Amino acid sequence: MATAKSVRYTYYALQLGNTLAASLIWGINTIFLLDAGLSNLEAFAANAFFTAGMVLFEVPTGVVADVWGRRASFLLGTVTLAASTGLYVLLWQVNGPFWQWAVVSLLLGLGFTFFSGAVEAWLVDALTATGYTGPLESVFARGQVISGTGMLAGSVAGGYIAQLTNLGVPFVLRAGVLLVMFVVALVLMRDIGFTPSRGAGPIGGTGPIDRVRNIAANSVRYGWRVPAVRYLMLAAPFTGGVSIYVFYALQPYLLDLWGDPQAYGIAGLAAAIVAGAQILGGLLTPQVARIFPRRTTALLVVEAIAAVAVLLIGLVTNFWAVIALIVVWALLFAAVTPVRQAYINGMIPSQQRATILSFDSLMSSSGGIAAQPVLGRVADVWGYPASYLISGVLSALALPFVAQARRQNAPADLRTTLPDPPPPTP
Repeated sequence: MATAKSVRYTYYALQLGNTLAASLIWGINTIFLLDAGLSNLEAFAANAFFTAGMVLFEVPTGVVADVWGRRASFLLGTVTLAASTGLYVLLWQVNGPFWQWAVVSLLLGLGFTFFSGAVEAWLVDALTATGYTGPLESVFARGQVISGTGMLAGSVAGGYIAQLTNLGVPFVLRAGVLLVMFVVALVLMRDIGFTPSRGAGPIGGTGPIDRVRNIAANSVRYGWRVPAVRYLMLAAPFTGGVSIYVFYALQPYLLDLWGDPQAYGIAGLAAAIVAGAQILGGLLTPQVARIFPRRTTALLVVEAIAAVAVLLIGLVTNFWAVIALIVVWALLFAAVTPVRQAYINGMIPSQQRATILSFDSLMSSSGGIAAQPVLGRVADVWGYPASYLISGVLSALALPFVAQARRQNAPADLRTTLPDPPPPTP
């Protein structure tokens, strides 16, 4: 019989394995694309197609998780992501044209969307069903520490493996780890505290299309139409969307500052720093929660300081000073991410949880669709520092939306455990 402890340990295992697999290429992905013959504009446009895939497929795969189960969604994600990663290696070997990179990047986005809402929704529902009464921040924070450990190992290993062999080997290793995670999830992951939507709802109809339409409609009702949730989602394109560019542009930018374009281990340093920040940030989350009784206050303060850090990355040209700013930026986001997760989960119902969380991820990814190619073109024309200055300004545009969320005074804004909030008044 599942217990709250076994649920947490399964969640931690999934987080560790998935992050290890994904991060094997995070330190070299941009260099990999440039090595395949793409320009900065094309490389970040390929990343934008990846982000577009996440936008296109976030809600449909969230509905898959709510209709057919979170475990089924996770298993589909491992297979899809492993196969599309293999196609990336093939395109690199044959110097494929840009349109093929765009198509495969869309498939990579599809693979990640099977994970985005499903794992978090599975955790929250399973903890509620097994009688967990502690704060969600503590679970999310520990999961982040474990993910950071996996990211640290994967990003450092991926960078140095590429330096010792070639840029394609970390991608092959990623596909192999994902297949191992398929087996792990098949054995350990069970849908607990959640019944997939099998019958008709208020919209009517019992077929698969009717069930999908019912969940999607209820997700809008219980997610987007809740003001505090809506404002948080509107802030996401400016924080999550821009941070995608900020992270991936660090690889070539650090190589420029270091002065050696072949030092792939230095490129992997950016991912390693973010991973270390995830570990430390997760450990600091309880202190953040104690300093800021309201979760939205923590979000406002941290996102403001992080925007300033990004601006300074564009203004400072010293390698070690930029490293210090990256640490500050990554640490702040890592410390506040579990707070945001607990806040939004405290305002959404179980039956639509995966879909609403996927829609939240969609909003974050949507910012990256526009930001990445535009900022990549800025880097081509004026250099990476100019692109970071613009990134800092765009990040700051999230602050008014977070302030509006704070004004709603939602019960979840306080650090309490709210396993399943009541539906809002229609």
